[in-house]
Amino acid sequence: MLTGLNHITISVSDLAKSFDFYVSLLGMRPKVKWDSGAYLSVGDLWICLSMGKALPAQDYSHIAFTADAEDFDAYCSQLLSYGVEVWKQNTSEGDSLYILDPDGHKLEIHVGNLQSRLQKLKSDPYKGLKWYS
Repeated sequence: MLTGLNHITISVSDLAKSFDFYVSLLGMRPKVKWDSGAYLSVGDLWICLSMGKALPAQDYSHIAFTADAEDFDAYCSQLLSYGVEVWKQNTSEGDSLYILDPDGHKLEIHVGNLQSRLQKLKSDPYKGLKWYS
């Protein structure tokens, strides 16, 4: 039985560039780095950067990271000032900034959580929404 999310591995074409993006720009904490990869952390989440051919998703698949509401605007302004590319405009509950990493992997910086999203669905349900207990 699954008990949670263990880690996320992201294939990167240039380890130094991606390491700098995820550590210096996004603020993840480096744990170890070697010739073909690195382990980082953000909150309790383990992120692995692994050298390889990066083939970012061409669909809506993306990785969303939590941001504090108080810091969101300043944090996003800082990211945008570095020329980070935006891939989507936010249309859902909670503040979000949708950005691309150096290889084009889709990321989201989001304020909110599952509970805030479910609460919003009570007043503004998606078409065909079905609730489970």
